[in-house]
Amino acid sequence: MVSEIIYFSVFTIVGVAIVAIAIGLARILSTRKPTKAKLETYECGNLNVTGDPRIQFKIHYYIFALLLVLFDVEMIFVFPWAVVFKALGLFAFVEMLVFIAILLLGLYYAWRKGVLKWT
Repeated sequence: MVSEIIYFSVFTIVGVAIVAIAIGLARILSTRKPTKAKLETYECGNLNVTGDPRIQFKIHYYIFALLLVLFDVEMIFVFPWAVVFKALGLFAFVEMLVFIAILLLGLYYAWRKGVLKWT
């Protein structure tokens, strides 16, 4: 138990030291003199902007983003389960089938409501 704490402490200290060294080197080696180009609004591209620069996104993007998050969270639960699948037994298998079935039911509902249609 003590050796695990020591390993964790050393790992944490080394990680913090690497980050501190990187930030320190960036401060030491960087130039602090702002030039006219650095103070410009755009660093690249066309500087003569005409019209409204704001772009309106379709509302459909957030639905796809929510579905992506939903299935990413599902994978967070499925991958560890798959690693220890044999050790957990039949109950865990049925439990995961119910979990996946609920998510697929939600996907089917979204599909039937027309949420996944882009037009």
